[in-house]
Amino acid sequence: MKLKVEAFYDQATFTLTYVVFDPESKDAIVIDPVMDYDQASSQVTFHSLEKVLNFVKQENLNLQYVLETHAHADHLTGAAEIRRRVDGVKVGIGERITQVQDLFKGVFNYDGLKTTGEQFDTLLNESENLKVGTIEVKTIFTPGHTPACASFLIEDMLFTGDALFMPDFGTGRCDFPAGSAADLYDSIHGKLYQLPDETRVFTGHDYQPGGRKLEYESTIGKNKKENVWLKVETTKEEFVAKREARDKNLEAPRLLLPSVQVNINAGDLPPAETNGTSYLKIPIQGAK
Repeated sequence: MKLKVEAFYDQATFTLTYVVFDPESKDAIVIDPVMDYDQASSQVTFHSLEKVLNFVKQENLNLQYVLETHAHADHLTGAAEIRRRVDGVKVGIGERITQVQDLFKGVFNYDGLKTTGEQFDTLLNESENLKVGTIEVKTIFTPGHTPACASFLIEDMLFTGDALFMPDFGTGRCDFPAGSAADLYDSIHGKLYQLPDETRVFTGHDYQPGGRKLEYESTIGKNKKENVWLKVETTKEEFVAKREARDKNLEAPRLLLPSVQVNINAGDLPPAETNGTSYLKIPIQGAK
């Protein structure tokens, strides 16, 4: 069987969303969908998501699952909206999402948030593959960017989220709460780089360094040879020192605060209050 993949790029957040599908059975999954959010007006729209769903409709696909590589810190997920629009769709994420929920429940004083992961339909683990019709997904835990990151191996395609980027951009940052450069090294070098060199790598973001054109597919072999942050010969000590020094000088992602509190809730906005409006919390740093 040879599955196909269609990529959708959201320029506003540099995010790649993927539709993986079987052209014969029409079974399909979506990986890391985007819900558009304008921070200045605090307005939610669905232009990015509708491009994905229009493709699904155009190809007459049987969309069954949305998979999240992690609770993103730079865009709001469209998972819940897809689940509302498409009958029978389930949302899956790595089972360690409960760690992230527990962590950010305190950050946002999010009293109503359940930290059991029950907002998601399926909590994925490494010991059992997810079967979606004719599509089989192997989950590989790749913590470091966050403690709950996972990569998905489907046939010869590896979807790495924010763990491994294009070789000329390197790896994800590790300065978020409970992130760890040492863990990310182990995830990439100890797990992903053990896969066959010809494994195709599909990244979760492309920041187009140097103004180059959009790229989102590489290979494990190419990363082992050319990744600017972590080549196969890079030692753990070298990577950790370089990554931690770089991360100290990075600004927080523009949509960090709204993204995290929505994404740990599987893409559902906080419940509407008595006036019928939903509100996001923005903690103020340094205020006493």
